[in-house]
Amino acid sequence: MVREPTVVGVQNFNAAEDAATLRGAMKGFGTDEQTIIDILTTRSNLQRQAISKAFTHEYGRDIIEDLKSELGGHFEDVIVALMMPPEEYLCKELHKCMEGMGTDESTLVEILCTRTKPEIAAIVEAYERMYDRPLAEHMCSETSGDFRRLLTLIVTSSVRQGARDEEAGVDADKAREDAQALYDAGEAKWGTDEEVFNRILAHESFAQLRQIFEEYKNISGRTIEQAIKAEIDGELKDALSAIVECVENAPAWFAARIRGAMQGAGTDDETLVRVITSRAEYDLGRIKAEYERLYDKTLESDLKGETSGDYKRALVALLGPV
Repeated sequence: MVREPTVVGVQNFNAAEDAATLRGAMKGFGTDEQTIIDILTTRSNLQRQAISKAFTHEYGRDIIEDLKSELGGHFEDVIVALMMPPEEYLCKELHKCMEGMGTDESTLVEILCTRTKPEIAAIVEAYERMYDRPLAEHMCSETSGDFRRLLTLIVTSSVRQGARDEEAGVDADKAREDAQALYDAGEAKWGTDEEVFNRILAHESFAQLRQIFEEYKNISGRTIEQAIKAEIDGELKDALSAIVECVENAPAWFAARIRGAMQGAGTDDETLVRVITSRAEYDLGRIKAEYERLYDKTLESDLKGETSGDYKRALVALLGPV
C-alpha cells in the first residue's frame, strides 16, 4: 500500500529548542495556542516524544500535564492525542470505549479491524502494560457472540503469529482454498457459517486477503462484500465489512468514517480527532483524496464548516499543505 502522510516531521529538528518554545508559549499570562499548533502538528510522533523527554529533562515537568492545564475542549484532545505514542493513544481510546455503561462497538471496529497485524500486536502489548489486564479479556467482557469471537481472534492471532507478516508474500493455492471455504460457508448453503468467515478474515494478512477476495469473485461471480452484506448482519457485518474495505481501500473507509462523524445533528468529535491524528503520519493524504472523490468536497472545507477556533486550526494544520 502506498503511504501518503501529511505529517512527516521536520528537518534539522531540535528537541530542546522546541521544548523551550513550548514552555514559553505556556508560561506567563495567556497561552500562545498558535505556536503550540505550529510546532506539534508539523513534528512526527518520534520528534514529539523527544520534545516530551527534553521538556521533562529541562524543566522537571510533564509536558502533557502542562498542556492539559493550559488548553481545553477538543483542541486539548487533539494536542494530547499527538503527544502520546500512537499505540498508547489507541489503547486509551479502546479502554474508553469499553468502560462504563455500554460499549461503543464502532470504535472497536475502527481500531481493531482496520490495522495490520504488527500494529495490532503493538496495541495488545501496550494495553496490558497500561491497564494491567489483557485486551482480549476486557473485550470479552464487553462484547458477545460472533462479533466477540472475531475481535478475539484478531487480537490473539496478531500476538501468536508475531504479527502475520505483511511482507511474507502471497500463497495463491491457499487463497483459492480459503475463497472456496468462504463460498461454501455462505452463499453455497442455507444459513451461514460465521466461524469460517471469522477464522479467515481474522487470521490472514491484508495482502493474502486481497488475493482471497479476487479468487472469491472468480468462484462466486459476486464480491465478498456483496456476500457479507447478504449473509451476515449486525455488528459482525460491520466488522467484517470494515476488514474487507480496508484490505481493498483503507483511505476510502476512513474517509467515510470521517464523513459519518460530521453528518447529522452534532459532530462526533471523538471520532474526528482519533482518525485525523492517528492517520496523519500514515495515509491522511490519500484519505483527503478519497474524501474529495467520494463526496465532491474537500475534507478541509467540511472540517472548517464543522469545527471552530483552535480546534479547527489544529485539525486543518494536520491535513498538511493544500
